[in-house]
Amino acid sequence: MKTPMRILVITAVNYDCIKMFCQIRKLIKGLILQGHDVLEFNYVRALRAVSPFRSNGLSLKLYKHKADGMLIEQAVAYRPEVVIVTFAKGLDQRSLESLREQVPNAVYVGHDDDPWPKLIPGKIDTARCLDIMLATNDSEWLTDYRDAGVRLCAFLPPCCDPDIDRRYEVGDEWKTDLLWIGALEHKADARYALRRELVLKLAREENCRVYGCCGGPKVRGFDTLHAISGARIAVNVNACDGIRLGHSDRLTRFLAGGPLVLANRFPDCDLLYRDKEHLVYFECMDEFFELSQWYLDHEDERKRIAQAGMLHVHAQFNCSRIAGYLMDIVEKGSYSAPWT
Repeated sequence: MKTPMRILVITAVNYDCIKMFCQIRKLIKGLILQGHDVLEFNYVRALRAVSPFRSNGLSLKLYKHKADGMLIEQAVAYRPEVVIVTFAKGLDQRSLESLREQVPNAVYVGHDDDPWPKLIPGKIDTARCLDIMLATNDSEWLTDYRDAGVRLCAFLPPCCDPDIDRRYEVGDEWKTDLLWIGALEHKADARYALRRELVLKLAREENCRVYGCCGGPKVRGFDTLHAISGARIAVNVNACDGIRLGHSDRLTRFLAGGPLVLANRFPDCDLLYRDKEHLVYFECMDEFFELSQWYLDHEDERKRIAQAGMLHVHAQFNCSRIAGYLMDIVEKGSYSAPWT
């Protein structure tokens, strides 16, 4: 068994029920299952606690130093061996420089599961204070951190929590042939038309449920898991094209919930999930509708791939295993997996 470590995780988890089952919560659980002690410091809530203003701008301008002070006080008392940073709003380069002065011996690790890091003001500068940068892609967005001078950058895939992300028995109100959950497109890149065009067409289909866009309701908390469980086929399309190993945790959550997942291809995707074994990939909209109809008409084959995909993601991408990879990077500088 590996030596347990004290790990300080600086988060920005808010009370948005849509993001109730976010990645950092699952990673924290995985770290605990790996035997480590974890102290979470929620920077956003700390700032709200010390500021009388509801305005984030005023709070950051007048009370950020107090939130930084609370963070440093907690860290000095806890003496973490690892500090994990999730880029909370307001936590900047100055915050981490002050923290490193007081806690110099810890390994500082960034975790980013969002695309386009350069679009967030100060994010790259904050990352320059880190020893390790982990991201859910191995392409240009991770390269942005490499170019900024982060010593070690690595791909770490999204994880699931099989205790929560699993198949549920649901009522007829959740049952549908096809399911989409998410925004119509990412505002940062409107050039990638496949997602927009596909979801717009799905929204017109009678046998499809669309949540989060095209007039469809938002789905929150456990309702999200019930919506996934009620679908025969779940649809995943990335926000942009051509990002090696780049995908959101939507794909992981869909696979873990047990529907057949039809997903658009991305570079080296078969290193994570194999076509026709764990899910089914498509290249264009016409191919998607041909495949979806075929699998709706061939229930045994749909169920076979859906079950294999669920078992695969539960075994290979559960939060404990992915947290183990994270700690391997901290301790050894790398980890071993099929995609490495």
